[in-house]
Amino acid sequence: MNETVSLPAAAPEPKKRTWLIWPAAVALAVALYFGLAYLADVFTHESTDDAFIAAHVVSIAPRISGQVAAVHVLDNQLVRSNELLVEIDPADYAMTVEQKESAAEAQQASYKTMLAGWELMQAKVTTAEADVRKTQADADSAEATAKKTQADFERAQDLLKQSTLSKQEFDTTQAANTKAQADLKSAQENVAEAGSRVEEANRTLAAAWAQVGTVMAQWHEAQTNIAAAKINLSYAKLFAPAAGRVTRKSVEAGDYVQAGQQLFSIVPVEVWVIANFKESQLEKMRTNQPVTVEIDALGGRKFAAHVESIQAGSGAQFSLLPPENATGNFVKVVQRVPVKILFDEPLPADHVLGPGLSVTPSVQVGKLDFPAWALALVAIIIAGVSALAFSFATGRKAG
Repeated sequence: MNETVSLPAAAPEPKKRTWLIWPAAVALAVALYFGLAYLADVFTHESTDDAFIAAHVVSIAPRISGQVAAVHVLDNQLVRSNELLVEIDPADYAMTVEQKESAAEAQQASYKTMLAGWELMQAKVTTAEADVRKTQADADSAEATAKKTQADFERAQDLLKQSTLSKQEFDTTQAANTKAQADLKSAQENVAEAGSRVEEANRTLAAAWAQVGTVMAQWHEAQTNIAAAKINLSYAKLFAPAAGRVTRKSVEAGDYVQAGQQLFSIVPVEVWVIANFKESQLEKMRTNQPVTVEIDALGGRKFAAHVESIQAGSGAQFSLLPPENATGNFVKVVQRVPVKILFDEPLPADHVLGPGLSVTPSVQVGKLDFPAWALALVAIIIAGVSALAFSFATGRKAG
């Protein structure tokens, strides 16, 4: 008896899992959002990872030599402006101030002595001038007497010729005339002598005044020496020129330091960014353009900033050994140009940010800036349309 072998019925086709389409659409929307944001950033921003924080590093060095008496700061300590940092033993410089003051007092005493001598010579000049006036008056009187006796003598000569005057009277008149002429000559010589004494006194007075001027100049020099000594004494205390943190401290109490020797540095709290952009990135870059600075030391935290200035020349041109392209074979190398970027918001005070820390600035060089909601809307629309299209295509294939 032949048995009929029946084949098993075909298993029904499994139902397609269309529910996976919409989660995939959500994932696509997220990917599209970040992709569109990246594209918008690429077209409107210039960024570089060759950027670092910079600051004015102030080197602290003494202006005088001496032994350090005290150091009032520690490594990495935050100091205020004008805060006392280091003291140098002031004993030698205080002694120098006392010596200069003693020398100035001696110069002042010499000045007073010379001034008194000059005043005495002034009195002598006055006396000599009075003697000149007196002798001149005597000479004028003698001249008048001499003129009278000369006239009497001439009349006596005429009378003697006429025999109306005795010989004795003539001799008396002649003797009086001779004496008057001698007295006149003596008075004139006295006037000349008194004048020479006045001239001598004036010369002595001028010499005394010159000595007074010399001593006065020496006294002024002594005052300048005192001021210089006091300045050196004030240099025994070193104060902070600006607020900041102490770095690379290399001085302790008891050390002997030389003038100009670097003891440590102070890094001010005011910092900025130096970003070395490629020269091809500078086409649209201008000052005051907004910047977003991402700081690595803060876990990638971003801060608002702006472009302050662009250096007039590449960094390599201002290096210690600038390239000399006129010699040898030339290979074009893309140059980098330092750009200074200033922060627009304060940095966190609880973190230490100093020169050399790495940052990533992104400069907005264009105005194509879509808001986040617009990018999200476009991503949702594209993902939704794609999901609907895929769902429709899957349904037709199943039918």
